[in-house]
Amino acid sequence: MTESEHPDNTQPATCCYHEDEGFSCHEVALASGLCYWHDPRVVKNKPDDKAKLEAFARSGGMLRGISLKNADLEGIDLVKHHSKTGFDMSHAELYRANLQGAHMFNLNLEHASLMKADLREANIHCANLGNTNLLGVKLNGARIENIYTGKRLKQERMALHAEKVGEMEIALDYYEQSEEIYRNLRKTADREGLFAMAGHFIRKELVMRRHQMRRWSWERMISKSIDLFCGYGEAPLRVIGFSMALIFVCAVCYFFTGLSYDGNEHVFSLSQSFSQNVMLFLNCIYYSVVTFTTLGYGDFTPVGVSRAIAAIEAFTGSFTIALFVVVFVKKMNR
Repeated sequence: MTESEHPDNTQPATCCYHEDEGFSCHEVALASGLCYWHDPRVVKNKPDDKAKLEAFARSGGMLRGISLKNADLEGIDLVKHHSKTGFDMSHAELYRANLQGAHMFNLNLEHASLMKADLREANIHCANLGNTNLLGVKLNGARIENIYTGKRLKQERMALHAEKVGEMEIALDYYEQSEEIYRNLRKTADREGLFAMAGHFIRKELVMRRHQMRRWSWERMISKSIDLFCGYGEAPLRVIGFSMALIFVCAVCYFFTGLSYDGNEHVFSLSQSFSQNVMLFLNCIYYSVVTFTTLGYGDFTPVGVSRAIAAIEAFTGSFTIALFVVVFVKKMNR
């Protein structure tokens, strides 16, 4: 942000708010050099501020970077009617703003701060909250369908950067904040019946909790394994993927360690023809599926090292199938 030169006394000075992206405000400046809406020292809690801000937005005024810290704007209507895009309030400061019952459909709040803002019963459907500070925001009863929070929260990005440069104490603090935000979003989604969204947020919440655990600890490794295996119970397709991978890997092991059929041992050999080895591998796939599902038809039997592989696969398979049923039923019940 840069200070503009004040023109002569015959013309009022314009607001000096400016962004590197090229956005500038051209409203009349106050003594501070900023206009009424961009001046952070002016608290917008007068009785007519809500109507004035609505009129300012609809007249094409610049909403990017406006300061609404501690503003009382209960029930304000900031919906850009008859338009596919909403008003742009990027970089806006809404710390502790009272926005109860506000209409903020499709509003762009990217890089803004909603820290401790009161959004109870507000409509923020389709709002862009990418890289927005959502710490402590009150969302009871808020409509949050199709909100966009980005791949990572603002605090999550800062935590990853702090961890990368070795500032672990700072990183842990940001991970803790991220966990709190995801928990808040998850609870709100649950109350609103948005169970798919809630499932995404609970997974992110648990990932943030994992990052706070001591590196290379058993607790953290187990948590990571559960995430990879089933997405903390929110990704049943991962269980299927793991099952297919295990069946294939075990089939390869049987291919080289051998199986017994009709009293004869069948194992890969370069002396066999290509077609014979292909048929053997297909039989190994078949046996691996039968073993994984614990059907055990008995036509093929393991020999030597294959016995240990078959025992591990059967145990893992029975556990995996049971887990898939639990995860799948959980998702369907939602």
